[in-house]
Amino acid sequence: MNTGASSGGGTSLEEGASQAGEGIGIAQAATIVALGNVSSRVLGLVRETVISHLFGATGVVSAFRVASIVPTMIYDLLIGGMISAALIPVFSDYAEPENRQQLWRLASTLFTIVAIVFSAIVLALELAAPAVAWMLGGGFDQLLLAQTTALMRLIMPAVLFLGLAGAMTGLLYSNKRFVYPAFGASVFNAGIIITALLLADRVGIASLSLGVLLGSILQLAIQLPALRDLRFSFSLDFSHPGLRRLGSLYLPVALGLVVSQVGIAIDRNLASRTGEQSIAWMQNATTLVQFPLGLVAVAISTAVLPSLSRLASGAEMMRFRRTLGMGLRTVLLLIVPATIGLLVLATPVIALLFEHGAFQPYDTLRTAQALRLYLIGLPFAGIDQVLIFAFYARKDTKTPVLVGVLGVFIYLAVALALIAPLGMLGLVLANSVQLSSHALVMLYLAHRYFDGLRGQGLARTVLKVLVASALTGCVVYLSVPHLASIAGYGSLWGEPLIVAGGAGLGVISYALLVWALRVEEISQIRELVTTRWATRKNNSS
Repeated sequence: MNTGASSGGGTSLEEGASQAGEGIGIAQAATIVALGNVSSRVLGLVRETVISHLFGATGVVSAFRVASIVPTMIYDLLIGGMISAALIPVFSDYAEPENRQQLWRLASTLFTIVAIVFSAIVLALELAAPAVAWMLGGGFDQLLLAQTTALMRLIMPAVLFLGLAGAMTGLLYSNKRFVYPAFGASVFNAGIIITALLLADRVGIASLSLGVLLGSILQLAIQLPALRDLRFSFSLDFSHPGLRRLGSLYLPVALGLVVSQVGIAIDRNLASRTGEQSIAWMQNATTLVQFPLGLVAVAISTAVLPSLSRLASGAEMMRFRRTLGMGLRTVLLLIVPATIGLLVLATPVIALLFEHGAFQPYDTLRTAQALRLYLIGLPFAGIDQVLIFAFYARKDTKTPVLVGVLGVFIYLAVALALIAPLGMLGLVLANSVQLSSHALVMLYLAHRYFDGLRGQGLARTVLKVLVASALTGCVVYLSVPHLASIAGYGSLWGEPLIVAGGAGLGVISYALLVWALRVEEISQIRELVTTRWATRKNNSS
């Protein structure tokens, strides 16, 4: 019987209060991370708008995309995957006051290792930049390859600052200090925006590489105030047990990430062979997909992970499943309507954000085509994030890695089959197939390994959310022609009115529908707010 996360009639008052407190803590953390993600995603859209205005969707933009992906690949391989897979779970074990001394020793050693290793990587990549540019952009002509190499060399020092910032993020999140790291990506985007606006007329596309470097420095700097009570020193304590646990947890993830990064490199290389503008179009579409993904899935997953890590023992398995179920249902409640909304409003959204300056109507058409195919995988990517973090919380990094390797092979099989008939769109569709298959396999394994996810109300939530989202999509779709006739499509206020009006109608329609369908997550949120208010009132009386 599906009972939802709020069920459990035999639960004691103490356990109920503990669950409510856990839910409130997760909600608070998710709110902070969500605010940071809203800021980051909004500034990310501004960044892409500035880039499209100044440089359009041209070959030099594709060259910058190839150059800028190198720091991202290094970060994801050595730090990004470690944050959720190893840093937060291990640092969380030392988060209690009595273990503070051990935490400082472990953190000092980790930061020292990151500084040394990443400095060596920067030097190696500076020397190997021509070869790396060819591996990632082999389809470019010689002039564009040379420009890619030059941009890459400007951007490489950012690797060091991104590595240090990522390690710091893991430390702060494990100590439930969410505010400063939550806004790290915001200042990163701000650095690119400021540098592009100030230097584009002087140094052209190189201003974007300099912006990435400035943004990485700012991302590190903004987190420093949160470390005011932490005592760091240059240390290489390889005997620390936490360091060995970090290595044992992260080694499988690293091996899997090597495969995934090879897949990304092949994807960039294949995309460079479908036209010099393809990578620019794909990136614009990806930015729009990443907005709801970061706002919803990443925020909720990051907020849930510390709680899941503390509930990962066998004795707490029931609460672990409830917390996981709550995370999955909340993601579905928000990510599905966002997907439908972007699908219906794809063209006016792209026109509003990008179609000005050097960005042409044909660029809008091609970006919209890519976006619609990317959206197929968005809901799956949303729940996949929560599922991966659940395995990480159980100190199981091997399972997500093996599924990730399978996903890469699925992508390559579909991409190689579709690139000839569909070109760029074949690669986009292959990405959606990869995300969908990965999430479905992870959902099956989670159901099997976590003693079943029955009783968490997932099926009922999915059905109600799909019905509400489909009806909302119809409302928005039917409203677009009327909004366009009022404002005039292509006029100064045409796209803003269509996007704002369509989105507003969508939000109102969806809210009314989920209320009418009695989606349980709405009442649970209300219960959390009521519980928190009652707790504050009792404490003050």
